[in-house]
Amino acid sequence: MLNMVALMGRLTFEPELRKTPSDVSVIRFQIACDRTYQRAGAERQTDFIDCVAWRQTAEFISRYFHKGSMIAVEGTIQTSSYTDKNGNQRKQVEVLANNVSFCGSKNEAGSVSNNGYNQAAPSYASADNSDFEEIVDDDDDLPF
Repeated sequence: MLNMVALMGRLTFEPELRKTPSDVSVIRFQIACDRTYQRAGAERQTDFIDCVAWRQTAEFISRYFHKGSMIAVEGTIQTSSYTDKNGNQRKQVEVLANNVSFCGSKNEAGSVSNNGYNQAAPSYASADNSDFEEIVDDDDDLPF
């Protein structure tokens, strides 16, 4: 049997990191994914998919992703049943995120610290050539 999910979309709300009573990090978030198939002239359709992440993955999401951030999620689908406060039986379907990664532009990830590596690359167009010696080849005979 196989249960694998790969999604890419934008976070629909600001994710909030929570801790269980045993101090395990957990975060719930939702991503909006556009459907690929569209009827001609039809309005774009979007699916809103509930996700959950645990431990280091949850902490990573809370640190680097915010509402509107583009995110790639790899995980599995899990279902659960529960009784709501009105006594109705409900079924919940969500993606258990095992791995997440950035997929937006570098500018989109504005809060991500890149440890000072945002400086422009040095330009060597005006470098001094005094350290180099010209090679003069007076011999017209080629060795090959």
